[in-house]
Amino acid sequence: MSGYCYYYSGCQDQYDAHYLDACSLCRKSLHNSDIFMYRGNTPFCSQECRQEQMEIDEAREKNWKSGRSLRKSDAQNSTTNKTVRTGTVAVA
Repeated sequence: MSGYCYYYSGCQDQYDAHYLDACSLCRKSLHNSDIFMYRGNTPFCSQECRQEQMEIDEAREKNWKSGRSLRKSDAQNSTTNKTVRTGTVAVA
């Protein structure tokens, strides 16, 4: 079982690794060590691993937000440059 704790998943003879068995970033075993949690249920082996994940998440969120604002400005620019014709159309 290579140092991991296993829990019973409900099926006979089937055991899965528990989410607190390894660091979410570097996969180092968390057995008999301090666990540093982030966002409720994400375990890390050290403050450094947790901080690295926080920085990754912040960069991802910043890129996502900047991508959204670019798409909004593109949509605004595309509608302001178009000519819109109004009137009545009759179809026979």
